[in-house]
Amino acid sequence: MPSLAQPSVLRLAQRLRDLRELNWPDAGLTQAALAKAFSVEERVSSATVSSWENLSSPKVPPRSRLTAYARFFATHRSVDTDPPRLLALDKLTDDERDVYEGLESELVALRDATRRPSAKDEVATTRSWHFSDSGPVTLICAQLPKTETGSLANPADPNYTELLSYADLDALVELHGHIRAENPAMNVFFKLSSQVVPDDLSGHLILLGGIGWNDITLRLSAMTSLPIRQIDDPAVKDGEIFVVETGGEEERFLPKRADDGTLLEDVGLFARTPNPLNYNRTLSICNGVHSRGVLGAIRTLTDARLRDSNERYIAENFADPGNFAILMRVSVIAGQAITPDFQVPGSLLYRWPAA
Repeated sequence: MPSLAQPSVLRLAQRLRDLRELNWPDAGLTQAALAKAFSVEERVSSATVSSWENLSSPKVPPRSRLTAYARFFATHRSVDTDPPRLLALDKLTDDERDVYEGLESELVALRDATRRPSAKDEVATTRSWHFSDSGPVTLICAQLPKTETGSLANPADPNYTELLSYADLDALVELHGHIRAENPAMNVFFKLSSQVVPDDLSGHLILLGGIGWNDITLRLSAMTSLPIRQIDDPAVKDGEIFVVETGGEEERFLPKRADDGTLLEDVGLFARTPNPLNYNRTLSICNGVHSRGVLGAIRTLTDARLRDSNERYIAENFADPGNFAILMRVSVIAGQAITPDFQVPGSLLYRWPAA
């Protein structure tokens, strides 16, 4: 049966196959070995590599994968070890760097040729926090235990401030203001999980924070098809870690700390899926092991400097932008959560569904 794929897609698939099979024919490089090398930065399966090389109905790799291809095939040192390895860009020699730059330009140009003329414009207008229906939107937050609050969170105090009993307050303020700006005519509420009534659960729902203080996050997450779970782990006494089970094995994602206990890197989760209580509305989960992970996950799509790039990544890499999940690294510098850039190799720890 003749291929129904467009010629530009086939040219990219053929080039990727030729690189693996013909660039170093004596190396006997398999799709599985290439996938394993790429997985050092972001997991990819051999089936995914096969789909990129398929000459009948190929899939187009994300740009970050083509950058990895260019780095890998820029130097024979990639296959001088067993198993093959993907070298960091700063490990390439000047000559290898020249090969890398030329190959990356070639592959990106082939990829750009696969896209319809209007695709860029369509992606650029994507706004994950804009809702085209009547809403409403409800942000559901965890309530801090009394042991974690000060006197101003006590209603008996004359200077009582209700928001001081909310967990992830930075994230709440960031996201609430952004959603109101994106949807000026829509009702946008925020509530503590203890204040939620059944009617609150039938609109667009946004769950902020983990399962420790928010049982609604636990309940609704369990009602979705998302493969990511959050559990207690003795290695992290002040938060819950993320786990994913693939192929019968469980992978754990933990934050990183300095020797003195300072948080260096948190893990954030952004997930979007149909609301299991009303499939005409969405459920968004913005989560982290710690509060910096929650804020980092939210800022991926609110940060004015990075949101368009991250929106483009979502549009280009997920067939259904209404049903996906991303686990990401959230760097912490001088105590502040740094917005993850989805285009940077290694910034994503796991994504579902896989490419």
